[in-house]
Amino acid sequence: SYMGQTKNNRAAENLAANRNYKSTVFAMLFGDRERLLGLYNAISGKNYQDPEALEINTLENAIYMGMKNDLSFLIDDRLSLYEHQSTVNPNMPLRFLFYISDLYSGMTTDENFYGRKALSIPIPCFVIFYNGSEPQPDRKILRLSDLYTVRMKETQLELTAVLLNINRNHNRELMEACRDLKDYAEYVDRVRKYARELPLSEAVERAISECIQEGVLKEFLEKNRVEVKKMSIYEYDQEKHIRMERQDAWEDGMQEGRREGIKEGELRGRNAQLSELIKKKLARGKSISRIAEELEETEERIQELILEYGLEE
Repeated sequence: SYMGQTKNNRAAENLAANRNYKSTVFAMLFGDRERLLGLYNAISGKNYQDPEALEINTLENAIYMGMKNDLSFLIDDRLSLYEHQSTVNPNMPLRFLFYISDLYSGMTTDENFYGRKALSIPIPCFVIFYNGSEPQPDRKILRLSDLYTVRMKETQLELTAVLLNINRNHNRELMEACRDLKDYAEYVDRVRKYARELPLSEAVERAISECIQEGVLKEFLEKNRVEVKKMSIYEYDQEKHIRMERQDAWEDGMQEGRREGIKEGELRGRNAQLSELIKKKLARGKSISRIAEELEETEERIQELILEYGLEE
């Protein structure tokens, strides 16, 4: 096993911690070994049958709004990190980089880094399951290099994560390969639909009852009805809250931009006026220090304007 005992203990504690309502319905649903194996098979095109082969590791992390919702597991020497999100977060590759560093460092604690033998580490795979209400393509690649301040064709450190849209009617092939994922998408879709016309609590109640009647996630919803209801209300609220915050930030930004635009316009106007005066004074053969004195500006500023407006001729 790759994970040392302490890692496993921590994983168990983390799974327990996930039981407070900061978890998500997705993490709870696929926190079950059998369902997780089904999801893994659908994503990887493999056909593993033994859920016990999975080594589950729920990473401790505070997603903003305090949600804990990622799944990571080991099978056939692959290390898959799955994260579920209802708002697209372009910083995910960076967060995955932190996760994977922690995991690798935990796996190799007892190894000799300075020996001649090369260590063997599992291949990582990063997947984001997206089911927010903003439209997204079926599949999208998020790259660590998109966050670099300088863009280059080749970079020595890259991390690519695949974002899969798991809303209803997206990624149909994947949904057909994993019934639980398809049912989950159906459930979320109903919560959203009913929340448009009913109070949230009633909307969730109706979605749960209908899904149970129609055999959508039936066993899971019957068994975890109370928890699922609390989580769904919490998640829906969070998603709305984040959407509204983003909208506010966008509107603030627009206003700020308008204000900046006015300031910038004023500055450009002032510069143009100054340059006209400088041009005339230069034509009269006045020195830069004299011009600076007369216009009550620094010599550096006069020099800058001469360069900017090409006045030196």
